[in-house]
Amino acid sequence: MRSVQYIPRATEKAYVAQSKNQYIFFVPQTASKQEIAKRIGEEFKVTVIDVRVTTRKGKQTKYSKGKHAYPGITYRRDHKVAYITLKDGDKIPVFEEVKEEVKEDKKVDKKSTKKSDTKEEKVEKKSVKKTTKKAEKESK
Repeated sequence: MRSVQYIPRATEKAYVAQSKNQYIFFVPQTASKQEIAKRIGEEFKVTVIDVRVTTRKGKQTKYSKGKHAYPGITYRRDHKVAYITLKDGDKIPVFEEVKEEVKEDKKVDKKSTKKSDTKEEKVEKKSVKKTTKKAEKESK
């Protein structure tokens, strides 16, 4: 086996596909369907039922070697994407961990944005800041 990474896609489309028990991965250009199925099955300890593969062509980009000198067009790298269907009951935990982290972050943000300071405390903080600024100006 090659030591190339199979990178899971973390997109909205990939999360929707999970409900159909499908997972989307970036795979090496040289990988065959059989290699992909074997590698994903071993790595995540799941049973792969189906593998569909597409090659996405790289986008066109412009370049130049200096101002108005030798302008040209090149292409970004092509990507091979594998759509993997698993047996019912099997799941890949990589996607679930990302969802949990996002939910936890949102909960923390909501708690930190609550109004913990009363109006009186805010007024006190402002007055302390003003007095410290005055003291700094006088010392200079």
